[in-house]
Amino acid sequence: MVILVLNCGSSSAKYQVYDWDAKDVLAVGAVEKVTLGDSFIKHQKKGKDEITIQHPCPTHTEAVDLIIKTLTDKETGVLTDMSVIKAVGHRVVHGGDKFTKSVIVDDNVMKTLDEVKDLGPLHNPANILGIEAAKKVLPNVPHCAIMDTAWHQTMPPESYLYAVPYEWYEKYGVRRYGFHGTSFLYCSKRAAVLLGKDPYKTNLIICHIGNGASVNAVKDGCSYDTSMGITPLEGLIMGTRSGDMDPALPFYVMRKAGISPTDMESALNKKSGLLGITGKYADRRILYIFAVLEFICDPQKAGFFV
Repeated sequence: MVILVLNCGSSSAKYQVYDWDAKDVLAVGAVEKVTLGDSFIKHQKKGKDEITIQHPCPTHTEAVDLIIKTLTDKETGVLTDMSVIKAVGHRVVHGGDKFTKSVIVDDNVMKTLDEVKDLGPLHNPANILGIEAAKKVLPNVPHCAIMDTAWHQTMPPESYLYAVPYEWYEKYGVRRYGFHGTSFLYCSKRAAVLLGKDPYKTNLIICHIGNGASVNAVKDGCSYDTSMGITPLEGLIMGTRSGDMDPALPFYVMRKAGISPTDMESALNKKSGLLGITGKYADRRILYIFAVLEFICDPQKAGFFV
Protein backbone atom coordinates (compact mmCIF):
# COMPACT_ATOMS: atom_id res chain seq x y z
CA MET A 1 0.00 0.00 0.00
CA VAL A 2 1.33 3.43 -0.96
CA ILE A 3 0.59 6.30 1.45
CA LEU A 4 0.85 10.03 0.82
CA VAL A 5 1.60 12.16 3.88
CA LEU A 6 0.96 15.92 3.84
CA ASN A 7 1.98 18.61 6.31
CA CYS A 8 0.51 21.94 5.23
CA GLY A 9 1.83 25.00 7.03
CA SER A 10 0.83 28.62 6.64
CA SER A 11 3.10 29.07 3.61
CA SER A 12 4.32 25.56 2.82
CA ALA A 13 3.14 22.07 1.94
CA LYS A 14 5.54 19.26 2.84
CA TYR A 15 4.98 15.72 1.61
CA GLN A 16 6.32 12.20 1.60
CA VAL A 17 5.30 9.10 -0.35
CA TYR A 18 5.74 5.87 1.57
CA ASP A 19 5.51 2.28 0.38
CA TRP A 20 4.09 0.47 3.40
CA ASP A 21 4.70 -3.04 2.08
CA ALA A 22 8.34 -2.37 1.21
CA LYS A 23 8.81 -0.10 4.26
CA ASP A 24 10.48 2.42 1.99
CA VAL A 25 10.27 6.15 1.20
CA LEU A 26 9.67 6.71 -2.51
CA ALA A 27 9.77 10.50 -2.58
CA VAL A 28 9.95 13.50 -0.26
CA GLY A 29 9.69 17.23 -0.79
CA ALA A 30 8.01 20.55 -0.04
CA VAL A 31 6.28 23.41 -1.78
CA GLU A 32 7.57 26.65 -0.27
CA LYS A 33 6.25 30.23 -0.25
CA VAL A 34 2.66 29.15 -0.84
CA THR A 35 0.38 32.26 -0.93
CA LEU A 36 3.48 34.53 -0.80
CA GLY A 37 4.56 34.61 -4.43
CA ASP A 38 7.70 33.18 -6.09
CA SER A 39 6.67 29.74 -4.83
CA PHE A 40 8.62 26.62 -5.77
CA ILE A 41 8.77 22.90 -5.11
CA LYS A 42 11.79 20.99 -3.84
CA HIS A 43 11.43 17.33 -4.75
CA GLN A 44 13.59 14.27 -4.31
CA LYS A 45 12.74 10.76 -5.40
CA LYS A 46 14.54 7.69 -4.19
CA GLY A 47 18.03 7.38 -5.62
CA LYS A 48 18.00 10.79 -7.32
CA ASP A 49 19.28 14.26 -6.50
CA GLU A 50 16.89 16.90 -5.20
CA ILE A 51 15.41 19.20 -7.83
CA THR A 52 13.78 22.63 -7.56
CA ILE A 53 10.97 23.80 -9.83
CA GLN A 54 9.46 27.30 -9.77
CA HIS A 55 5.66 27.32 -9.92
CA PRO A 56 3.04 29.85 -8.72
CA CYS A 57 0.90 28.58 -5.84
CA PRO A 58 -1.47 31.32 -4.67
CA THR A 59 -3.36 28.81 -2.48
CA HIS A 60 -2.81 25.38 -0.97
CA THR A 61 -5.02 23.87 -3.66
CA GLU A 62 -2.43 24.78 -6.29
CA ALA A 63 0.32 23.50 -3.98
CA VAL A 64 -1.34 20.09 -3.63
CA ASP A 65 -1.99 20.00 -7.40
CA LEU A 66 1.71 20.73 -7.97
CA ILE A 67 2.71 17.91 -5.63
CA ILE A 68 0.43 15.50 -7.50
CA LYS A 69 1.77 16.55 -10.90
CA THR A 70 5.35 16.21 -9.71
CA LEU A 71 4.72 12.74 -8.26
CA THR A 72 3.13 11.48 -11.49
CA ASP A 73 5.43 13.22 -13.98
CA LYS A 74 7.36 10.85 -16.28
CA GLU A 75 10.69 12.45 -15.34
CA THR A 76 10.29 13.42 -11.69
CA GLY A 77 7.52 11.11 -10.55
CA VAL A 78 7.37 7.85 -8.63
CA LEU A 79 3.73 6.98 -9.38
CA THR A 80 2.10 5.85 -12.60
CA ASP A 81 -1.08 7.68 -11.54
CA MET A 82 -2.80 8.74 -8.33
CA SER A 83 -4.85 5.55 -8.12
CA VAL A 84 -1.73 3.99 -6.60
CA ILE A 85 -2.29 6.12 -3.48
CA LYS A 86 -4.51 4.19 -1.07
CA ALA A 87 -4.49 6.56 1.92
CA VAL A 88 -3.50 10.12 2.82
CA GLY A 89 -2.23 11.18 6.22
CA HIS A 90 -2.43 14.81 7.35
CA ARG A 91 -0.49 16.36 10.17
CA VAL A 92 -2.79 18.67 12.16
CA VAL A 93 -1.21 20.83 14.83
CA HIS A 94 -4.16 21.54 17.14
CA GLY A 95 -7.03 19.19 17.89
CA GLY A 96 -7.97 20.85 21.19
CA ASP A 97 -9.26 18.33 23.71
CA LYS A 98 -11.63 16.80 21.15
CA PHE A 99 -9.27 14.12 19.84
CA THR A 100 -7.32 11.53 21.81
CA LYS A 101 -6.03 9.63 18.78
CA SER A 102 -5.71 9.83 15.02
CA VAL A 103 -9.01 9.80 13.13
CA ILE A 104 -10.38 9.22 9.65
CA VAL A 105 -11.51 12.58 8.31
CA ASP A 106 -15.24 13.02 7.79
CA ASP A 107 -17.60 15.98 7.91
CA ASN A 108 -17.79 15.88 11.73
CA VAL A 109 -14.00 15.89 12.05
CA MET A 110 -13.73 18.86 9.68
CA LYS A 111 -16.40 20.71 11.66
CA THR A 112 -14.54 20.09 14.92
CA LEU A 113 -11.21 21.19 13.45
CA ASP A 114 -12.87 24.39 12.30
CA GLU A 115 -14.30 24.94 15.80
CA VAL A 116 -10.87 24.73 17.44
CA LYS A 117 -8.89 26.61 14.79
CA ASP A 118 -8.72 29.72 17.00
CA LEU A 119 -6.53 27.70 19.36
CA GLY A 120 -3.98 27.25 16.56
CA PRO A 121 -4.35 30.39 14.41
CA LEU A 122 -0.90 30.09 12.85
CA HIS A 123 -1.24 26.44 11.86
CA ASN A 124 -4.78 25.04 11.82
CA PRO A 125 -6.25 27.16 9.01
CA ALA A 126 -3.46 25.93 6.74
CA ASN A 127 -3.91 22.35 7.94
CA ILE A 128 -7.62 22.55 7.11
CA LEU A 129 -6.94 24.05 3.68
CA GLY A 130 -4.48 21.26 2.98
CA ILE A 131 -7.01 18.57 3.87
CA GLU A 132 -9.70 20.20 1.73
CA ALA A 133 -7.33 20.56 -1.21
CA ALA A 134 -6.15 16.95 -0.96
CA LYS A 135 -9.70 15.62 -0.69
CA LYS A 136 -10.58 17.41 -3.94
CA VAL A 137 -7.68 15.78 -5.74
CA LEU A 138 -8.08 12.38 -4.02
CA PRO A 139 -11.78 12.09 -3.09
CA ASN A 140 -12.04 8.31 -3.06
CA VAL A 141 -9.33 7.33 -0.56
CA PRO A 142 -9.38 7.62 3.25
CA HIS A 143 -7.83 10.76 4.67
CA CYS A 144 -6.52 10.53 8.24
CA ALA A 145 -5.77 13.43 10.59
CA ILE A 146 -2.90 12.96 13.02
CA MET A 147 -3.09 15.60 15.77
CA ASP A 148 0.01 16.88 17.59
CA THR A 149 -2.14 17.47 20.67
CA ALA A 150 -3.75 14.01 20.87
CA TRP A 151 -0.76 12.37 22.59
CA HIS A 152 -0.98 14.80 25.51
CA GLN A 153 -4.63 14.11 26.35
CA THR A 154 -3.45 11.73 29.11
CA MET A 155 -2.05 14.63 31.15
CA PRO A 156 -3.74 15.04 34.55
CA PRO A 157 -5.51 18.31 35.47
CA GLU A 158 -2.60 19.44 37.63
CA SER A 159 -0.46 19.39 34.49
CA TYR A 160 -2.83 21.00 31.99
CA LEU A 161 -4.76 23.58 34.03
CA TYR A 162 -3.50 27.16 34.30
CA ALA A 163 -3.85 29.21 37.47
CA VAL A 164 -6.36 31.55 35.86
CA PRO A 165 -10.14 31.88 36.33
CA TYR A 166 -11.57 28.39 35.87
CA GLU A 167 -14.43 29.73 33.74
CA TRP A 168 -11.84 30.51 31.04
CA TYR A 169 -11.24 26.77 30.75
CA GLU A 170 -14.98 26.02 30.78
CA LYS A 171 -15.95 28.72 28.23
CA TYR A 172 -12.89 29.09 26.01
CA GLY A 173 -10.88 25.90 26.40
CA VAL A 174 -7.95 27.69 28.04
CA ARG A 175 -5.54 24.94 29.15
CA ARG A 176 -2.20 23.42 28.30
CA TYR A 177 -2.48 21.18 25.23
CA GLY A 178 1.12 20.45 24.28
CA PHE A 179 2.49 19.73 20.82
CA HIS A 180 5.03 17.57 18.93
CA GLY A 181 2.81 14.65 19.92
CA THR A 182 3.62 12.48 16.91
CA SER A 183 7.32 12.80 17.68
CA PHE A 184 6.88 12.02 21.38
CA LEU A 185 4.63 9.05 20.65
CA TYR A 186 7.23 7.48 18.40
CA CYS A 187 10.17 8.26 20.70
CA SER A 188 8.44 6.86 23.79
CA LYS A 189 7.59 3.56 22.09
CA ARG A 190 10.98 3.26 20.42
CA ALA A 191 12.83 4.04 23.66
CA ALA A 192 10.90 1.29 25.46
CA VAL A 193 11.94 -1.19 22.76
CA LEU A 194 15.59 -0.16 22.99
CA LEU A 195 15.49 -0.39 26.79
CA GLY A 196 13.77 -3.77 26.67
CA LYS A 197 10.95 -2.51 28.87
CA ASP A 198 7.17 -2.67 28.87
CA PRO A 199 6.16 0.68 27.28
CA TYR A 200 3.51 1.13 29.97
CA LYS A 201 6.13 0.73 32.70
CA THR A 202 8.58 3.20 31.20
CA ASN A 203 9.30 6.72 32.49
CA LEU A 204 11.10 9.11 30.16
CA ILE A 205 12.05 12.71 29.55
CA ILE A 206 11.96 13.32 25.79
CA CYS A 207 13.42 16.38 24.07
CA HIS A 208 12.07 17.39 20.65
CA ILE A 209 14.74 19.73 19.34
CA GLY A 210 14.38 21.85 16.24
CA ASN A 211 13.52 25.42 15.40
CA GLY A 212 10.51 24.64 17.57
CA ALA A 213 11.47 22.81 20.76
CA SER A 214 9.58 21.15 23.58
CA VAL A 215 10.09 18.59 26.31
CA ASN A 216 7.74 15.84 27.41
CA ALA A 217 7.59 13.95 30.68
CA VAL A 218 6.32 10.42 30.03
CA LYS A 219 5.06 8.45 33.03
CA ASP A 220 4.11 4.79 32.63
CA GLY A 221 4.19 5.17 28.86
CA CYS A 222 1.79 8.15 28.70
CA SER A 223 2.24 11.89 28.48
CA TYR A 224 2.29 13.35 31.99
CA ASP A 225 3.52 16.92 31.44
CA THR A 226 4.98 19.00 28.65
CA SER A 227 6.58 22.39 28.16
CA MET A 228 4.35 23.84 25.40
CA GLY A 229 0.96 25.20 26.36
CA ILE A 230 -2.28 26.37 24.76
CA THR A 231 -0.08 27.26 21.75
CA PRO A 232 3.46 26.23 20.75
CA LEU A 233 4.75 29.58 22.05
CA GLU A 234 5.02 28.50 25.69
CA GLY A 235 7.96 26.70 27.22
CA LEU A 236 11.56 26.54 26.06
CA ILE A 237 13.45 29.28 24.26
CA MET A 238 13.25 28.29 20.61
CA GLY A 239 14.70 29.38 17.30
CA THR A 240 12.27 32.28 16.76
CA ARG A 241 9.76 31.81 19.64
CA SER A 242 10.22 33.53 22.98
CA GLY A 243 9.16 30.68 25.25
CA ASP A 244 8.29 31.49 28.87
CA MET A 245 8.48 35.09 30.08
CA ASP A 246 6.65 37.54 32.34
CA PRO A 247 3.03 37.53 31.08
CA ALA A 248 2.87 41.31 31.53
CA LEU A 249 5.75 41.92 29.11
CA PRO A 250 3.68 41.95 25.89
CA PHE A 251 1.19 44.44 27.35
CA TYR A 252 4.04 46.71 28.47
CA VAL A 253 5.69 46.74 25.03
CA MET A 254 2.34 47.13 23.24
CA ARG A 255 1.61 50.27 25.26
CA LYS A 256 5.14 51.66 24.85
CA ALA A 257 5.54 50.89 21.14
CA GLY A 258 1.89 51.27 20.15
CA ILE A 259 1.78 47.91 18.36
CA SER A 260 -1.25 45.72 17.86
CA PRO A 261 -1.95 42.27 19.36
CA THR A 262 -1.39 40.78 15.90
CA ASP A 263 2.01 42.45 15.62
CA MET A 264 2.95 41.28 19.11
CA GLU A 265 1.90 37.70 18.32
CA SER A 266 4.06 37.79 15.20
CA ALA A 267 7.04 39.22 17.09
CA LEU A 268 6.88 36.58 19.83
CA ASN A 269 6.52 33.73 17.32
CA LYS A 270 8.81 34.82 14.49
CA LYS A 271 11.29 37.42 15.78
CA SER A 272 12.11 36.23 19.29
CA GLY A 273 13.90 33.24 20.82
CA LEU A 274 17.56 32.84 19.94
CA LEU A 275 16.99 34.87 16.78
CA GLY A 276 15.77 37.77 18.93
CA ILE A 277 18.70 37.49 21.35
CA THR A 278 21.51 36.96 18.84
CA GLY A 279 20.17 38.14 15.50
CA LYS A 280 20.98 34.71 14.05
CA TYR A 281 19.02 31.50 13.61
CA ALA A 282 19.79 28.89 16.25
CA ASP A 283 22.03 25.88 15.98
CA ARG A 284 20.07 22.78 17.07
CA ARG A 285 22.84 21.77 19.45
CA ILE A 286 22.36 25.03 21.35
CA LEU A 287 18.62 24.39 21.52
CA TYR A 288 19.31 20.92 22.87
CA ILE A 289 21.41 22.33 25.71
CA PHE A 290 18.73 24.92 26.54
CA ALA A 291 16.01 22.29 26.54
CA VAL A 292 17.79 19.77 28.73
CA LEU A 293 19.05 22.29 31.29
CA GLU A 294 15.77 24.17 31.56
CA PHE A 295 13.68 21.05 32.03
CA ILE A 296 15.77 18.76 34.25
CA CYS A 297 16.65 21.62 36.58
CA ASP A 298 12.95 22.18 37.30
CA PRO A 299 12.18 19.83 40.21
CA GLN A 300 8.45 20.33 39.80
CA LYS A 301 8.51 18.76 36.34
CA ALA A 302 11.25 16.20 36.85
CA GLY A 303 10.57 15.24 40.46
CA PHE A 304 8.71 11.98 39.90
CA PHE A 305 11.75 10.55 38.10
CA VAL A 306 13.96 10.89 41.19
